[in-house]
Amino acid sequence: MPKAVVCFGELLVRLNPPGRELLLQSPRLEAHFGGAEANVAISLAQFGHDVRMASVVADNALGEAAIGALRRYGVHVDFVGRAPGRMGLYFLSTGAVRRRSKVLYDRAGSAFAAADPSSFDWKAIFAGADWLHLSGVTPAVGANAAASALIAVRTAKELGLTISFDGNYRAQLWKTWGGDGPATLREILGAATIALVTERDLSLALGRDFAGKAEVDMRRKAYEAAFKAFPALERIAATFRVQHGVERHELSGLIASRQLEASSKPYALDGIVDRIGAGDAFAAGVIHGLRSGKGDQYAIDFGVAAAAIKHSIPGDFNIASLADVEEALAGDDLDVRR
Repeated sequence: MPKAVVCFGELLVRLNPPGRELLLQSPRLEAHFGGAEANVAISLAQFGHDVRMASVVADNALGEAAIGALRRYGVHVDFVGRAPGRMGLYFLSTGAVRRRSKVLYDRAGSAFAAADPSSFDWKAIFAGADWLHLSGVTPAVGANAAASALIAVRTAKELGLTISFDGNYRAQLWKTWGGDGPATLREILGAATIALVTERDLSLALGRDFAGKAEVDMRRKAYEAAFKAFPALERIAATFRVQHGVERHELSGLIASRQLEASSKPYALDGIVDRIGAGDAFAAGVIHGLRSGKGDQYAIDFGVAAAAIKHSIPGDFNIASLADVEEALAGDDLDVRR
């Protein structure tokens, strides 16, 4: 039987005004669930993988609803604990024309952030699994979350799991509790097999400036330094976004190993519905591609196609199926399917 993927991170409640309204322009808010690792978990489950979520939610109706959302999309929730406290929240105001989208976080002191690191039985969580995925948001939430993330990564490494890490560096979150973000980023990258990171993430982790005459030179220097500094690292993947307007972007991606690079075709994204979670959709797509054994070119093509589709789906979750993404890879025919 294929082994499981474990995703570790916080489940959040997202609240946004309807349409393109400003926050509280009218007294209405729409609710969604999200969180970087939960987004990846749900997407991988849609692609047919056995996925477990490890987390803690508030022991109340919101927490139960978050667990229900995971279960609805096929993610195993046996290792999602419940604890007194609150759910982390974030508020999203979707941009339009020349007004950019804005996010307001309200997640300090959440049940996940306060969870005792000893409450996670990692040997049990990883039993029958061969992959751990987490992001840089998780350790940034607070001291306990940082300790839990590092224990998870160290245990996964000891057990020989593949570790994928999405940088997602959040300076403001680290600043709120005085955590050493670069040091934590450096340790996790030292254990990671696949890093979904930007040159900025690598610059922070390595304490180096990779500025070059051209973006490609900066990227090449950063990747070379990362592969040299982190012997366990096998691949680095990233997306590249050109913004022509709030609702009109172009998206492409690249995956690099120590031997080669593979790039995707660019996707023109017109009339974007919701870009939140697109990076997580990309991460899930790359993970699916690599786990499928079809090679780096397939992995980056599938990852970028998955991210492109996510821009058409409201909410944080990319609930597109494997067939949906494969269809996008096959061509640009957008006629109605009957």
